[in-house]
Amino acid sequence: MMSQKWVCERCTFENWAVSTRCSLCLELRTQQLITAATDRPRHALARGCATSPTAVVDTLIECRSQSPSIYTEALKSAAGESGGKWSCSSCTYLNWPKSQKCVQCYTSQQKGGASVDDPAGSTHIYNSGGVGGGGKISPQLSTDSTQMVNNDKNRSGTARSKWICQHCTYENWPRSSRCTICHQSRPNSPDPSGPPSACSSTTTSTPGDDNNKRRHGNGGGSGRRRSPPTSAGRSPGGGETSIHQIELAMAAASAGHTAEQGHRLRQIKNRMRKSDWLFLNACVGVVEGDAKLLEAYLSAGGDRARQLNNDDVSLLNRPSAFDVGFTLVHLAIRFKREDMLAVLLTSSDISGHCAKRVPSQMCPEIASEILQNLASSLRQRKGDFGCYVVNEMATFTLPADICDFPRHIKKQVMDEIMDRDVQKELEIESPIINWSIELRDRMGSRLYALWNRTAGDCLLDSVLQATWGIFDINNILRRALAETLCDAGSRFYVRWKEYETRQALMMNYVLDEAQCEQDWAITLSLATQPGMALEQLHIFVLAHILRRPVIVYGVKLIKSFRGETLGHARFEGIYLPLLWEASFCWKGPIALAYTRGHFSALVPMEMDTCDNLGAEANIDNDDEEQMVYLPLTDVNGKLLPFHFLSADELGTEERLLHEWLECCVTDGGLQVAQQKITKRPALVGQMLDKWLDRYRKLVHRRTLSDGDDD
Repeated sequence: MMSQKWVCERCTFENWAVSTRCSLCLELRTQQLITAATDRPRHALARGCATSPTAVVDTLIECRSQSPSIYTEALKSAAGESGGKWSCSSCTYLNWPKSQKCVQCYTSQQKGGASVDDPAGSTHIYNSGGVGGGGKISPQLSTDSTQMVNNDKNRSGTARSKWICQHCTYENWPRSSRCTICHQSRPNSPDPSGPPSACSSTTTSTPGDDNNKRRHGNGGGSGRRRSPPTSAGRSPGGGETSIHQIELAMAAASAGHTAEQGHRLRQIKNRMRKSDWLFLNACVGVVEGDAKLLEAYLSAGGDRARQLNNDDVSLLNRPSAFDVGFTLVHLAIRFKREDMLAVLLTSSDISGHCAKRVPSQMCPEIASEILQNLASSLRQRKGDFGCYVVNEMATFTLPADICDFPRHIKKQVMDEIMDRDVQKELEIESPIINWSIELRDRMGSRLYALWNRTAGDCLLDSVLQATWGIFDINNILRRALAETLCDAGSRFYVRWKEYETRQALMMNYVLDEAQCEQDWAITLSLATQPGMALEQLHIFVLAHILRRPVIVYGVKLIKSFRGETLGHARFEGIYLPLLWEASFCWKGPIALAYTRGHFSALVPMEMDTCDNLGAEANIDNDDEEQMVYLPLTDVNGKLLPFHFLSADELGTEERLLHEWLECCVTDGGLQVAQQKITKRPALVGQMLDKWLDRYRKLVHRRTLSDGDDD
């Protein structure tokens, strides 16, 4: 049996002779050039068809590559042993007369075609345009010379009408909207409305191929459930999904399966829902490194803890990659997709059971106008320190109107704007924020973690959320960050090198000059690429752009989904704009949260002036200003670490605190930094009012419905 298989040149897997692709890696079978066969007489090739079923197929393939006359003699010779079977025009398999489709490749029986036991009939020759191409059926004529002339005419006529794929240079039929080999869209041609499995291709035909063809041609199909349309499988970035790869795997699997197994695969496919296809695409995306497929699944509310079952593994048909019981996290670990693993392990990447409706997304026009004003306010300083700076300070707070809503509406508002998972991790699992009852309850300084996007721009988004309540969707802040590091990088490099050398010595490691230059180049490149994760130095630079301190409250250890410690997180601490004069900067800090590769903005709730917050809450405050107190120590009373201090500044942390921050000590003995909340900008107020109008209408409807019930 082993001698009847062919070995894949890519993965060395031994496939069945009728397989046109490798069952493991889906590599196309290399075409074998038969040269010694021309020395044998034609009747010898024909007699070879009557030995065994496998030899029949192999010999028919060999005969077809020689000439139409030899192929006809082989069919006639096989007629005596076939018992009235008909030969598949695609794979030459001999099927029973009652079979409407080929048992091996599911290609439909050609209408009007003669079976192999009727040599006098009009035998059809399959003129393939290439491997996997859509062939043209032409009737067999009486003489070999006439056949070859007609075939040459057909080939020359069809060659002029075919279009060449710009990706793989394969010549496709005019009606094909995608390349049969690489599935690239035809130039100047819209994408098909159906799934990739609807492409006319003998190599990628699936159990439902005929129904897909009818649906593609008539604009509709039967009522049976099939794979989702292409629009459902597209990622947010507009990239194509990998549904066609799953279809190819099914086609390759069907070549080595029995009819019963093929029927089972069709049943599984018909039961598939949109969420199931998205999950399979996400699994393929993790294996192949396509983050857009994973993002599409998570954005649709997919369960990241979902496990692969037997049906999923059968459809994917890649035993070397997919096992029963595997989750997306297992696949990310197995194939070392660290960026995807960070997204999967981040609690905020899935919105949960409720959709997120932050003000900037509900009011995109106003948010865009705020971004334009922010871009116009960014100015680059002249001189040897060409750092970009903002000319207006703003601190975002949740509006006090939220507290006036009924309890159920208030809960809905907080669920839609907050990141409950981050709040739970920093507040309950690890007491990092809101651990002081004095600050949280008596002084009204409770911090709320806002929901944030999971892209690599989460640091920049969280900074703009903490200040203006918007996202950096146009990469305005990232552009300012990159240009600052480019123009003023020499000033930051001195402190960065000293800080990294000191950190290396603490771990008994010596950092040489070559390694420093290499790491510095990587750090600069991260700032210039949208979507790339940023590091501690970038927070330090952002503090200079904002001209105000940045306090990061974060986890100290990064743990896996099993609870295992993966490494230390060094983001927590205080970042001061030390390269500026203290008089040039604002002393009011912003607060950020860091949890397992993700940043979130920490903002307070705006309080009414009539609220009684305790005596400590009104220390030297103006009537129009609210004071929020941010702790400068952890729950154990240890001072938060300072980042990027020079050797001369080490040991002077207390002096730096009072120089760059407005500090005070509460009655309970806690050292805190004061964050003044001034009147919000007009555009931010308009954005919040428009966002709150949605919930005011919900309250009004609820009131009317309660009145009707009475």
